[in-house]
Amino acid sequence: MTAKDEPGAGAELERLIGEIGPRLRALRRARGLTLEALSAETGISISILSRLESGKRRPALELLIPLARAHGVALDRLIAAPATGDPRVHLRPLRRRNRNRDGTVVIPLTRYPGRLQVFKQVIAPCPRRVVAHPGYEWLFVLAGELLLVLGDRELTLRPGEVAEFDTAEPHWFGPAGDHPVEILHIHGTRGDRPRVRARPSAPASPGDG
Repeated sequence: MTAKDEPGAGAELERLIGEIGPRLRALRRARGLTLEALSAETGISISILSRLESGKRRPALELLIPLARAHGVALDRLIAAPATGDPRVHLRPLRRRNRNRDGTVVIPLTRYPGRLQVFKQVIAPCPRRVVAHPGYEWLFVLAGELLLVLGDRELTLRPGEVAEFDTAEPHWFGPAGDHPVEILHIHGTRGDRPRVRARPSAPASPGDG
């Protein structure tokens, strides 16, 4: 007997599907968004969004995936699937607002007090505010362009590029232009600097072999 054949499985599925619409409405309202604003952000029409939230349209993956991305939540949080013994921790994003009302999203990927802290960040355009503090940081650009101000230097990092620096040096980082930038951000104490145990093999010279 499969899960679909079990008594009550169909009713449980319908209950889960029926809860998605109110959950979508609650997420949108928590962000202070209108249906028009969410439509502009996701490309999904206002009428479809309204029918999803009211339960008049059955949710499909091609609709739920862009909505999960827009709200900065895991897809299973929209579906609220039952626990299956999965040991992974689904961390909730922290949404910050700046004066321009564009959101900066910070998703903590680790919870290790006193050790390396790892974040995924989507940084919206914001004013520069140079800071200095104890520690050491690594920035890896995933999408967009990152402007790093380090002392009297300015560096523009593109996807796939990495910067590491001592945070005792005055610094600031944010989008290099008018669009958000997505990065991995690692922060640790000065003693947490990585010890490289393996490096790419040097390419063979033409005369080798």
